[in-house]
Amino acid sequence: MSSTLAPYGSWQSPITTDLIVAGAVGLGSPTWDGDDVYWVEGRPSEGGRNVIVRLSSAGEPRDVTPAPFNARTRVHEYGGGAYTVDRGIVYFSNFADGRLYRQAIAGIADPQQVSPEPVTPEGAFRYADLKIDRRRGRLICVREDHSGEGEPVNTLVSVNLDDPQDIRILAEGADFYASPDLSPDGLRLCWICWNHPNMPWDGTELYVADVGDDGTLGKPRRVAGGPEESIFEPQWSPGGTLYFVSDRANWWNLYRIRNNIIEPLFPLPAEFGVPQWVFGMSTYGFVSDRQICCCYTQSGIWSLATLNVEAKQLRSFDLSYTYFSSVRVRGDGVLLLAASATEAPALMRLDLDRAEIDLIRRSSDIDLDPGYLSVPEPVEFPTENGKTAYGFFYPPQNKDYTAPPGEKPPLVVKSHGGPTAATNGSLSLKVQYWTSRGFAVLDVNYGGSTGYGRDYRQRLQGNWGIVDVEDCVNGAKFLAKRGLADRDRMAIAGGSAGGYTTLCALTFHDVFKAGASYYGVSDLEALATDTHKFESRYLDGLIGPYPERRDVYVERSPIHHSDRLSCPMIFFQGLEDKVVPPAQAEKMVEALSAKGLTVEYVTFAEEQHGFRRAENIKRALEDEFRFYTRVFGIPDQKV
Repeated sequence: MSSTLAPYGSWQSPITTDLIVAGAVGLGSPTWDGDDVYWVEGRPSEGGRNVIVRLSSAGEPRDVTPAPFNARTRVHEYGGGAYTVDRGIVYFSNFADGRLYRQAIAGIADPQQVSPEPVTPEGAFRYADLKIDRRRGRLICVREDHSGEGEPVNTLVSVNLDDPQDIRILAEGADFYASPDLSPDGLRLCWICWNHPNMPWDGTELYVADVGDDGTLGKPRRVAGGPEESIFEPQWSPGGTLYFVSDRANWWNLYRIRNNIIEPLFPLPAEFGVPQWVFGMSTYGFVSDRQICCCYTQSGIWSLATLNVEAKQLRSFDLSYTYFSSVRVRGDGVLLLAASATEAPALMRLDLDRAEIDLIRRSSDIDLDPGYLSVPEPVEFPTENGKTAYGFFYPPQNKDYTAPPGEKPPLVVKSHGGPTAATNGSLSLKVQYWTSRGFAVLDVNYGGSTGYGRDYRQRLQGNWGIVDVEDCVNGAKFLAKRGLADRDRMAIAGGSAGGYTTLCALTFHDVFKAGASYYGVSDLEALATDTHKFESRYLDGLIGPYPERRDVYVERSPIHHSDRLSCPMIFFQGLEDKVVPPAQAEKMVEALSAKGLTVEYVTFAEEQHGFRRAENIKRALEDEFRFYTRVFGIPDQKV
């Protein structure tokens, strides 16, 4: 069939917001319990509730978590590591009250019929990174204590599974703890910790302590890490050797400690680690004492491989996927999340013996004609000071339409959150929503993003609001210069830290003609003085110490320079957001309204930092699209 001639941005698309939220789930935290497989599903259709799911070795997937329980934790506000399973008993954190619960479901056909019972007392406590200590009948985990004045107190604790009142502190004194892991014989415990003003990707310390029969710890020994070295995911091998990921040589690579010597396993200009925004992240696991299965990223593209730790040989699998995460290994079986440019994230099981990968669960069952999907092109482009920045360019794609000769498409530049994070080229229907309607999209991995080594990550130190913004601006100019985008119809959008980049780009530069801020930062001072513990000193590195460098905070806060902003904007905000409170958006909206600029403010009463409810995800995307089409003079169409 011949295509219809129509302007970019006016194309009808089968990728609707209803399609995006219909049946879509977030997948995470896969794990093994014997031959059974467990994972967590975040369900927009259930108000964003997190549900633990079990796939038994001889059955179909069954929900474990009965409503209204929500298997989610708020340690560090971002959570993660909210559950563990041991011999048919599930232990999880419940979002509503922060308590840990036990659910014994071994041999139970319908796990939801088993009522969870609490294993921690009521109180202002939160728990994460749960690990079973079978030998002593307890859980070891991170606890965040909100019962006192001032900042919450983070510690490593043990929870007696026979006595909910018996909770003992194992390690204390540092500002943050993560990744506790027991050696296979149960006689040693390792963990990482760090202190203000560092974030876990700046500098962490790896400790080991002997564990007595009564569960008490001997004197902790720091075995790796420091203020300028980021340690990620320490694990014990089956034989009791301690492995970990470190960026001590610029790249997050794998190391181990043997005979008190730190030994690199396979030096490579690639990242085997990721920024620890949440607990429970995993990029590798042990097949045996000699072999590891791992994932790593180079230039924004992920690979899956096995590493022979004795022969020092890395062998990558030839798979169609370009993104991997959440690697969990049991013998020759590997659980992982995988995605590609045309396949949404899915939970997979890899059989190393057969070298075959099997599907367990898709995040979306939508089957789209490839003719509507834009395949991203990795791009490198010049930016300030002779440096190079990176991103993924998505050209408009819709098999039913062709644009008039000579017309260039409108462009939406995406600035990811974090800012210490990264985008990847895996299928996102939210991106395809734009490209299938005739918009081009540039998803930028600006300086400060992860996946390109510590030096690239450090570009943003002291330069947030400058380097990230310049890279987004230069990426847009790069595309416009090559005729891939209409320089008069370029918008920028981002959430959280990406919202700050968006606001700065619109305030301090005149390249973009419109923008969308999702719970973005407009006032750096307010963020420094009114945010949660985990990020309360984040800006010391990104901007400078506060209040000593208050001048820089004011200089780089869009709210103080609204007179320089002269293009339309739309703001989206959750009214229960504790990370970037609503006041941040409201101040900006008031300032822009006072100037008489076109501005819209869309709020969601029950949302926090990021939108989880289907109806809100749907409305935000539709409103952003309508806003741009109105600003750019694009004919109305169904969204």
